[in-house]
Amino acid sequence: MSDLSLQQAIDNIYTSINNDNEEIDLHIAALKAAMAKEGVKEAVFEPSKLAQSNRQGRKIMQSYFKKKGVAVGFSKSE
Repeated sequence: MSDLSLQQAIDNIYTSINNDNEEIDLHIAALKAAMAKEGVKEAVFEPSKLAQSNRQGRKIMQSYFKKKGVAVGFSKSE
């Protein structure tokens, strides 16, 4: 796993989500490593960039990422 910045790791998650979750677990692991490296406790995503940006889609994403050890939040700008 290469050293990605937090923003690069988040961008890779967006790409994976828009490609039917292709290699999502790998990208979540990279995000987790980037968060640890930068001392960030929560990854913040923009709902407008998600495939399913409704409340249910966001809750499913939060639940799945939580199982992988990553706390997820969403920006207020939609």
